Amino acid sequence: MTTANRRQVLGGLALGAAGLLASKAGEGAAPAGAADAHASGHDVAPGSGGVPFVPHKTEEAIDFKYGIDKSEPKITSGGWAREATVHHFPISTGIAGVHMYLNPGASRELHWHAIAAEWAYVLDGRCQTTVIDPNGTTEVLNFGPGDLWFFPRGHGHSIQTIGTEPCHFILSFDNGNFSEHGTFSITDWTSLVDPKLLSQVFGVPASTFANFPKGETYIMQGKVIPLDAPAAQEINDMISPNTHRYKLMQQKPTHDFPGGTVHLATINEFPMSSTMAGGIMKLKAGALRELHWHPNANEWQYYAKGHARVTLFGSSGRMTTADFGPGDVAYIPQGYGHSVQNIGTEECEIVLTFDNGHYQEISISEWVATSPPHLLANNFGVDEAVFANFPKKKVYIAKA
Repeated sequence: MTTANRRQVLGGLALGAAGLLASKAGEGAAPAGAADAHASGHDVAPGSGGVPFVPHKTEEAIDFKYGIDKSEPKITSGGWAREATVHHFPISTGIAGVHMYLNPGASRELHWHAIAAEWAYVLDGRCQTTVIDPNGTTEVLNFGPGDLWFFPRGHGHSIQTIGTEPCHFILSFDNGNFSEHGTFSITDWTSLVDPKLLSQVFGVPASTFANFPKGETYIMQGKVIPLDAPAAQEINDMISPNTHRYKLMQQKPTHDFPGGTVHLATINEFPMSSTMAGGIMKLKAGALRELHWHPNANEWQYYAKGHARVTLFGSSGRMTTADFGPGDVAYIPQGYGHSVQNIGTEECEIVLTFDNGHYQEISISEWVATSPPHLLANNFGVDEAVFANFPKKKVYIAKA
């Protein structure tokens, strides 16, 4: 078909379509100007039956609290672990967590995680981790209270108590389906492999493996390692941004207010922690972490000390309030509005983790402070003067 013929055909189709629309309009099927949103018959005057606000829905409360330290632990010879996964705590689809306790001389055996990275905060005691990355680089590092570690998915690692005191820590994983009880452990693996095959791999007699464990040891009790013993010394400590350790509580607070402090470690401060961020929030008695939300991540909270009241706003008129104490976990889904208030007489300490290496949050005080007064007056149905004494910047933590 020539270009001229094509133009004639397209022109004829356009004329035909216009004629068909005109015919239909004459029949009342499509009023004249129906494609125009402001055509006659489409402008609607304000209704007389409008309501001043949409009433709250009476729906079932959102279950965002879990007593991890009241759950049944997995106990082996050297310690125990309690976990909170989506199987125990259905709302926690993005993050799973574990509270682990190691006796002096005990070790969480060599293992790796295929579907989740591991973020950890040491609550008490001292331990040593050994980790190998895909490049064959090994780090042997010592940790104490206030330190973090991060192991990307698939990096082989172990954790061993050093010194004469037990060590316990909080672990978080960037997958709610992850189970600490289902990791890939070296004793579980070797116990299933033919000793002849192991003999071929390691170049030792097959009889060498006769006394190896017949199953997974998980946390194995061993000899106590004094802090000044050669075995307790660090080796191959990478002096580079790629280290697996970050001394969180040795840094200045990210946010410091009269009502409390927040220490955060993101990918910016801790480059190895590429898929998770986290930190510690401390609230003084009566202080309030203001109403806010996280656009890019779910939040997992472990209450280490004190008591707090958390409000969770789930849209569509849904709001749930719950009280938390030591050993409780709160899960805040991505984008849900929430606040945290210390309702006790002592300082409240909360371990926070997020399933994104970049930390983002938007607060209600900053939102209101940066919105035009006429818009706020319209939204709330009050005079603009009402907002004259509102804060002019983000509050973040409000003192009692």
